[in-house]
Amino acid sequence: MKNKNICIIGSGSWGCALAIHLAKMGHKIKMWSFSQQEAQMINEEKKCKFLPMATMPENVFCTTNMEEAIKDTQMILHVTPSKFFRDTLKQYKSYITNQPVIICSKGFEAETLSTLSKVAREELPNGKIGAFSGPSHAEEVSLGIPTAIVIASEDYDVQYQVQDAFMNECMRVYTTSDVEGVELGGALKNIIAFCAGIVAELNLGDNTFAALITRGLTELSRLGVAMGGEHNTFYGLSGLGDLIVTCLSEHSRNRKAGRCIGRGLSIEETKKEVGMTIESIDNIEVAYQLSKKFNIEMPIVNTVYDVLYHGLEPRQAVTKLMTRQKKCE
Repeated sequence: MKNKNICIIGSGSWGCALAIHLAKMGHKIKMWSFSQQEAQMINEEKKCKFLPMATMPENVFCTTNMEEAIKDTQMILHVTPSKFFRDTLKQYKSYITNQPVIICSKGFEAETLSTLSKVAREELPNGKIGAFSGPSHAEEVSLGIPTAIVIASEDYDVQYQVQDAFMNECMRVYTTSDVEGVELGGALKNIIAFCAGIVAELNLGDNTFAALITRGLTELSRLGVAMGGEHNTFYGLSGLGDLIVTCLSEHSRNRKAGRCIGRGLSIEETKKEVGMTIESIDNIEVAYQLSKKFNIEMPIVNTVYDVLYHGLEPRQAVTKLMTRQKKCE
């Protein structure tokens, strides 16, 4: 492996975790942050505000200047919240030379119901695009805990570049050409993790978790295939794998958000308590609209939408799901 100069757009927990992992492998990392305070913390204190247990290596530099962050790099990792994806990409796309842009964010563009790779293709019609996803809590990656993940791209060279840059004894990287499947699994599983938080808050037990994960996987794969993903992808790392880790871990901000709703907090109170971007709350509305657009039956999505936006009580939501008409599996 030849060491690279890598740009990371975004200084949240996942951006910092990726910076730590790559820097430890010997790559030179330049990060962009919208916050001067966060940039100074990374440069001067060698800390990320979202990862208190981790230390930023010396070969990580953070700037608020996009051109400076991208100049002379060989790869760009985009790690901002999905709702800022297009606007941020517009700000730096003129600085791209021939670097691939690897989408490390999980979510949709709410206004267009588009995946982020579709947005990227619109903004960069001749660009090299990839999507990086899988069961990977930032807290654990930053501490070197073994993790397996997927890089998806229609460009085989991009797959191998990313695999080569990231892979070591702490991170195993698989490749695929199914960009849509990988992205959809990563975005839609946040909704089921949100529901898992509600289940945890209601103390409903292991049986309920198992039912939620398996039926949730059925729903997200149904929609994902209708939108162009491959069925098997949803049973791999970026689908089932990410679903398990996000539903069962207390690291998950989406699960934490569900717990807040489960104990009666409003959406705004939940956002304030979690303190970081909660992709699931934005994604629930998008998935609800997509289920209607593609005429896909998604009872869990529809029910949690009613909890968030129509005042359905969480315990009544469980009863509503359990008493649906009889079905074959």
